[in-house]
This record gives sequence, C-alpha cells and structure tokens, in this order.
Amino acid sequence: MMNMQNMMKQAQKLQKQMEQKQAELSASRFVGKSAQDLVVVTFTGDKKLVDISYAEAVVDPEDIETLQDMTTQAINDAIAQIDEATQKTLGAFAGKLPF
Repeated sequence: MMNMQNMMKQAQKLQKQMEQKQAELSASRFVGKSAQDLVVVTFTGDKKLVDISYAEAVVDPEDIETLQDMTTQAINDAIAQIDEATQKTLGAFAGKLPF
C-alpha cells in the first residue's frame, strides 16, 4: 500500500499537470460554424467569445430569424468542441488519481 506522503506528492504533481493543461486549453481557440459557414464564431477554451463573423448572404433585414438560428448553431458548435476537448484533456486525469 502506498504511504500517505507518496500519495500527497503524486496528487500535487497531478494537480500541477492539470493546471498546465487547463491553461493550455484556455489559450486554445475553437471555431464554430453554422450551415454553409455563413456564421463563424471563435471562442477561447474557457468559453469566452472573441470573434463573430457573418457572411453577407445571411444578413437580410427581412429575415432576422435565420441569422439568429445560424448564430445559435455556430455558438453551440464551438461550445461542443470546447466541452469535448475539455473532457479529453482533463478527463484523463481522473484515472491517475492516487486514491
């Protein structure tokens, strides 16, 4: 059985590694797109919106609903990518815990 001091050292090492991975993830950029790439959004890994762009074809004052739907679609696409990357990056630490 592992002694408590070794467990603490291993836990501290994993914590530092996890903090580093979280920082790398936060610095990453994720691009979400709507159908036909008419709306494109960019988020950081900590889910902060940093850019949104609209193709001219989707900007129609007579059809605001389509623009809203495509914006929502692009945002949800980016957030799903962030969630997947977070699970893949940080989920790996769950199996390494010493207890």
